[in-house]
Amino acid sequence: MYAKGMTVRDIQAHLQDLYGVDASSTLISGITDKIVPLIKEWQNRPLSRVYAHVVMDAVHYKVRQDGRIVNKAAYMAIGIDLDGMKDVLGIWIGENESSKYWLRLLMN
Repeated sequence: MYAKGMTVRDIQAHLQDLYGVDASSTLISGITDKIVPLIKEWQNRPLSRVYAHVVMDAVHYKVRQDGRIVNKAAYMAIGIDLDGMKDVLGIWIGENESSKYWLRLLMN
């Protein structure tokens, strides 16, 4: 939520509305302070120079957005290197699965 631009107050309200959980701003800030550097490290990790296979798929979810239930697709690409080790190459959230979206991801 923080990575998507939600403020600490937005996250507090979201957790309260969806789950009935009261989370303090100190708790939310503490979690994001620990997680954000780990995410940045993962995003900047070195990848294998060669992948024997790349598996791509999308999973569809119904999510609440702006008080409505909408469809979203979680796109994922997994590379399998020459030793058979799997590496998550990326996870992206889109409106729905489409060839245009996949092409844009592949070109990126």
